[in-house]
Amino acid sequence: MTTIDRVRRALLATAASWPAWAAAHGSAAHHAGHSMPTAAPEQKPWGIAGDPTRVRRTIDIRMGDDMRFRPDRITVREGETVRLRAITRGRVMHELVIGTDEELAAHAELMKQHPTMEHDEPYMAHVPPDRRGEIVWHFNRAGTFAFACLIPGHFEAGMRGTIVVTPAPQESRP
Repeated sequence: MTTIDRVRRALLATAASWPAWAAAHGSAAHHAGHSMPTAAPEQKPWGIAGDPTRVRRTIDIRMGDDMRFRPDRITVREGETVRLRAITRGRVMHELVIGTDEELAAHAELMKQHPTMEHDEPYMAHVPPDRRGEIVWHFNRAGTFAFACLIPGHFEAGMRGTIVVTPAPQESRP
């Protein structure tokens, strides 16, 4: 299957789930620093929303006007709950969104059609210039995943990164 076919498939899946996307975006309260009540955390291929009391490590990810993340590759251990602190430097809004390559590409296409779309999912942080946002995430599945800025033009400019989740030792698996 070609990359174009995968993107088409992801776009069709995204369009089919539009009501879910719409419900997940546009929360003014979220961006004012207030959280809204949410349903039980949803398991994603790359993990699940984490409990802030279980965070043992914070990773700062800087987002710059040069359309790059620093670092652009992070490694975590399966079972680890991490705080990803997204720090925007400069004069441009950025975001940090965790996902698979296919889901991020599909969402980037959707953002082109709806550039003012805001994010209110636990694996997304929309960060104004010279501000911080954070994601607390429990990486409960090993694999290689991605993060990106999906603001129109940023993804296409290469504002992407990689998350490698290394398998936990056999004795610590449930």
